[in-house]
Amino acid sequence: MQEYLDLVRRVLEHGNLKKNRTGVDTLSCFAEHYTVDLRDGFPLLTTKKVNFNAVLHEVLWYLSGEDHIRNLRKHTRIWDAWADENGNLETAYGRYWRRFPSAQINPATGKYEVKEVDQIAAVIRTLKTNPNSRRMIISAWEPGNALSSKLPPCHYTFAFNVQGNRLNCHLTQRSGDIAIGIPFNIAAYSLLTMAIAQETGFQPGHFSHTIIDAHIYVNHLDGLKQQLQRTPKRRPELRITAKPLDELQFEDFELVGYECDEPIRFEVAV
Repeated sequence: MQEYLDLVRRVLEHGNLKKNRTGVDTLSCFAEHYTVDLRDGFPLLTTKKVNFNAVLHEVLWYLSGEDHIRNLRKHTRIWDAWADENGNLETAYGRYWRRFPSAQINPATGKYEVKEVDQIAAVIRTLKTNPNSRRMIISAWEPGNALSSKLPPCHYTFAFNVQGNRLNCHLTQRSGDIAIGIPFNIAAYSLLTMAIAQETGFQPGHFSHTIIDAHIYVNHLDGLKQQLQRTPKRRPELRITAKPLDELQFEDFELVGYECDEPIRFEVAV
């Protein structure tokens, strides 16, 4: 995907050397942005193999609203480094997508009470009843959690916007590991956009992405330079069974025509 390679090239050319909590330095740029047209195919990188099954299991885990990885780790270990010994995870995105704690005043008592808000359901309901709304926002950032979490949400908020018959999604990310995390983020949020578009009667439009601290770990430089020497192949097609979002299962997704170059191994900085 050329948009991804252009991002890599910009950070390699203009990034500032920065230290960080992991002890592995990065090349970092501020507020990088790109947009992908989902009409051109599913944006799974072809300049290296990306584990689509792991991406799909992760998205379904988000949608489950679980605050642990005990079921997720049956399929992928990508969150093991940040969970406790019982599989509980402070930064469980789906918990906030589906059960965001909201303090609301009880008119009868005049006191605040905490109620949970299903943000995904609210967006789907709005798309069906008021698609021109500019308030279709989902947040995974809860300040109290973020202050205490081992790894506060990186991709912390996203918004949906309808233009014509196209459903678009914009993701804002506070911190983005370009070699490992960003390819997963592109695929995950594009998949989510396509699934929600199908349920609500829209066609997929654009996936737009802003990364506030877009960085490359110095031990990832060689692998990314290797990717820059490769030519992107045609994007695959993602087929999704026509079902409501909450009824979709792993078997309802089919990746068709995925051709890619050999995998490139990158070490995760924890």
